[in-house]
Amino acid sequence: MTERFASPGSRADVEEGVALTPRFGADGLVTCIAVDAVDGQVLMLAHMNAEALARTLETGEAWYWSRSRGELWHKGATSGQIQRVVEMRIDCDQDAILIRVAVGGDGGCCHTGRRSCFYRAVERDPATGAVTLVPAAPNR
Repeated sequence: MTERFASPGSRADVEEGVALTPRFGADGLVTCIAVDAVDGQVLMLAHMNAEALARTLETGEAWYWSRSRGELWHKGATSGQIQRVVEMRIDCDQDAILIRVAVGGDGGCCHTGRRSCFYRAVERDPATGAVTLVPAAPNR
């Protein structure tokens, strides 16, 4: 459904122009990072297809494409953790989206019940080379 958005033009148009011409991948998706509008904490990474992006723009609330379920997903529709979009940005080549959101409900975004999906840090022991996951400090 990428017909909702114009096709990307020249490199100059994409990088410096004023038209939103998202570059959806071969799978029809563009990556979207959601961050807290107040403190900037990265909350989650998800994907949008053209319909999810269009609904997000139309409603002011975050919509995604669930790759695991193969369906549109209105974030917070069942949990109450609606993500109201405060600002949307697109990267230089228009293949990644960043949204600053105000989260409803209890403020969580992760299906595990945590505020952020990025709740573990990856650490490598320099002596052994062993890689482990450890709880990340908030806003780290």
